[in-house]
This record gives sequence, C-alpha cells and structure tokens, in this order.
Amino acid sequence: QVQLEESGGGLVQAGGSLRLSCKVPGTTFRINGGEWNRQAAGQQRELVASDPGVGVPTYADSVKGRFTISRDNAKNTLYLQMNNLKPEDTAVYYCRVTAGNSEIQFASYGQGTQVTVSS
Repeated sequence: QVQLEESGGGLVQAGGSLRLSCKVPGTTFRINGGEWNRQAAGQQRELVASDPGVGVPTYADSVKGRFTISRDNAKNTLYLQMNNLKPEDTAVYYCRVTAGNSEIQFASYGQGTQVTVSS
C-alpha cells in the first residue's frame, strides 16, 4: 500500500482560493489518473473532480468553473485548484490516485485534508 501525501487544506474566507496537493512518494511510480472527493460533516462523500488520464477532466456541477484538477508528472503530484470558495465547499477533501510502473499498478487514497470556508 502506497501512502499518498496530501496537503494544502486550511481556513479561508469566502471568495478565497486554496490549492490541494496529493503526492505519490518516490520516483518509481507514475500517476495515470486521479480524482478528488469531499465529505462534509453528516454528508455522504461526493466526487468533486476527476482526471481520467486520457480525455478531459470532469467536475461536479457545484464546482464547475471554480475548481481545476491537474497533474504534474515530473513531481508525481495531483492538484486541485479551488477558486471563489464558498462556505458550502467546507469539507474534508480526499484524493484518489491510480499510479504504477511497468511491473505494478495500484490505486490509493490520501489521508484527507480539511477545508473550511468562512462566510
């Protein structure tokens, strides 16, 4: 099991921005695709953004035009740029990455990072 390194959460005022990062440690694996999910208190986990690796990213309607998912393969890192944040974006955000090399493919989740947006 590869432990992803997730970071970037915090407290921000409405209208502000944050960038979440999700890094696959080491240099032997390459990210093939990934997604960001979030879970607000008392709510079910929902898919926020998905990068399928081949094709265009997709987004939940609630974040379209505000959030952008991207990858930096040189840094083995998946990102979620979040702009114009709203209080309803408050949640724990989890990344999920599919990665591997010529010998092994795997999927792993990050540990979660709290995003809190104040009004």
